[in-house]
Amino acid sequence: MQITTDNNLEIRSIQEQDIDELWKLAFGSNDLEWKNWNGPYFNDPIYTLDGFREQMASRLNRDDSAVILLDGRIIGEISWYWMDGSLKKWLEFGLVIYSQQEWCKGLGTQICKLWIDYIFLSQPNLQHLGFTTWSGNKRMMRIGEKLGMTLEARVRKVRYWQNRYFDSIKFGLLREEWQAQR
Repeated sequence: MQITTDNNLEIRSIQEQDIDELWKLAFGSNDLEWKNWNGPYFNDPIYTLDGFREQMASRLNRDDSAVILLDGRIIGEISWYWMDGSLKKWLEFGLVIYSQQEWCKGLGTQICKLWIDYIFLSQPNLQHLGFTTWSGNKRMMRIGEKLGMTLEARVRKVRYWQNRYFDSIKFGLLREEWQAQR
C-alpha cells in the first residue's frame, strides 16, 4: 500500500519482500551509526536476519509502519503509535534513516512533512501529534524546529548513555497549527 509520495520520495507500508533489504541496511553492514542516535540508551539488540524477520512479522501491511524509499531504494522506516492506548487521542511518530550518506540533506524534514500530512488525513479526529527524542540528537531536534513544532517538554537528565546524562525532548504540533502552515 502506497501511503504518500513526493518527487523522489515514497512512503509505503512494509511488505514481506522488504524485510531482507531492511535487515541488510539496518544490521547487515558495518554501518550501525544510526544506532548511536536512535535511542541508544535503550541498548536495543542487533538482530540476526531470522530474529529481524520474526520481529517485523507484526509490522507488515499496516498503516502505522512504513518504509521510506528514495529513488526506489529503501533508506529507512517511519511509524506512529498511540501514547494513550485505546483512548487514541495522543499519537507520536518515529523516524530512522539508516544510511549516513542520506543524512544532513533535508530528507528527514521532507519525510516528516509527508508523514504528518498522512497522519492528519488518516486520523481526522486527531488534534495533536508529536515525537520524542533526546538532547544528544541535534538533527532530530532541528527537524522539529523546521516543521514548526513546539518544544513541549524537556525532562532533564533522564537518558543515560556513554557515562553521561541527556535530556528527553518532546516536540508537538496541533492540527490547526499544521493547517495554518500548509
